[in-house]
Amino acid sequence: MQSVDAKFSRNSLLLALRRYGTVVHNMEQTVLLPSLLRDVPYDDGSDCEAADNSMDLYEYYLLLKAIKNTVESGLIPHDDAKAKSHATLHKGLEPLLEAEPEEIFHFHLRGLFTVMATLTKKSQNLTEKYLDIIGISR
Repeated sequence: MQSVDAKFSRNSLLLALRRYGTVVHNMEQTVLLPSLLRDVPYDDGSDCEAADNSMDLYEYYLLLKAIKNTVESGLIPHDDAKAKSHATLHKGLEPLLEAEPEEIFHFHLRGLFTVMATLTKKSQNLTEKYLDIIGISR
């Protein structure tokens, strides 16, 4: 019998979103005591940006769950601080908005794939670190 994921292309956006949802669901099922993640720095072994260094595993856990809920529900929470940040970003993208719609679509699609792959990897790393904290190794 053909798996559900097999009907999508390997580079399908739906598959990337499903993969992320599955990994975060696994993280939620594994992390039974999220409070154990407090004050544990997130370090995935790669060059982290300054914003990544300011968050602990508990904050990442909450962020990854919130993103999953947004992806699944389609509801985007309104936050004034983030709206200002998006307005600044929008000004930097104005030349792109004058491009052809297909070019804009492909630009955003590539960005979305990159973001989803990064978030999926962060979810997997968080789950592995939690298992290390509680003394279970895979």
